Amino acid sequence: MCRRSAVAGPVVLGIESSCDETGAGIVRDGRLLAHVVASSMEEHALFGGVVPEIAARAHLQSFGPVVREALDRAGLRPGQLDAVAVTTGPGLSGALQVGLAGAKSLAYAVGVPLYGVHHLAGHVAADVLEHGPLPTPCVVLIVSGGHTSLLLVRDLVREPILHLGDTLDDAAGECFDKVARILGLPYPGGPAIDRAARDGNPRSVDFPRPLTRGGDDPYAFSFSGLKTAAARWVERHRAQGIEVPVADGAAALQEAVADVLSRKALAACKAYDVRTLIVVGGVAANSRVRALTEQRCAAAGVELRVPPMTLCTDNGAMIAAVGDLLVRHGAEPAPLDVSIDPSAPLEYASLTPLPPAQVGAAV
Repeated sequence: MCRRSAVAGPVVLGIESSCDETGAGIVRDGRLLAHVVASSMEEHALFGGVVPEIAARAHLQSFGPVVREALDRAGLRPGQLDAVAVTTGPGLSGALQVGLAGAKSLAYAVGVPLYGVHHLAGHVAADVLEHGPLPTPCVVLIVSGGHTSLLLVRDLVREPILHLGDTLDDAAGECFDKVARILGLPYPGGPAIDRAARDGNPRSVDFPRPLTRGGDDPYAFSFSGLKTAAARWVERHRAQGIEVPVADGAAALQEAVADVLSRKALAACKAYDVRTLIVVGGVAANSRVRALTEQRCAAAGVELRVPPMTLCTDNGAMIAAVGDLLVRHGAEPAPLDVSIDPSAPLEYASLTPLPPAQVGAAV
């Protein structure tokens, strides 16, 4: 079995299959060597949303080709890998099973350790590949189709992740998807809303800003009411026989989401005296979310870090980035009987965090 020189850092392959993208990425010492993504989005678009069975079958078909292409782009052979990291949750059960089975087989065949990674921790680590090590501490806003969370991160792989607030119902991306469908826009809704909003007036509709008046849980999110408000607005137009101004509705909706997300994130930075905000996840690709957050961060003297759009959506590179950190910080590999957890809560980046005695001891 061929191995690299011991002078170089470990080479880690990351596998992501939690939803409708099959991703493989390769990272060494925090540097991205290659990443490849195969999406089954077009098949799901026919049904207006992700169909779990279709996603699982697509992962089965894509796993081998995606891994081979990532290795080819990195100029590596399987025997030159030092570890394999794979998403074990949260996500679609069948999709996760395909990724884990493939990752286990590859790790066993090559004779390298396997690391189970939390999908959301992967989104956080995606920023490392673009901007370097995470500041300690930092506030992280994860915003995607299924998740909206505000986190306080000190050491991603050696300390527990503190949840400041999570979504109570619909996530921001889910709100985009559902309202896009009501407006007659294609799936996925986020990019469609963004495109339509370019020709609209964000002040044309006074959509609500949910949970922005304080309360016992000031950093919680709720987008179900906003979705309902948008649906009622569309219904009123249609009931009166008036053409729905789609561009205005999309722009106003996007403005409301961006306002809520950026307002809460900056409030958390101020409350916890944190000078760096990191925004990750698929909705981080939204142009208005980026622009408004950048504007408010600049006014508050907070550094804003957002990965490039190719690393915002689900990908194997972000899982490899977590695996790379775990290997370099001495975390224990996953046990042989590691399994998936479709509803895994985010507490640690790995299923096997460093024991308390080792926290802070690793270099």
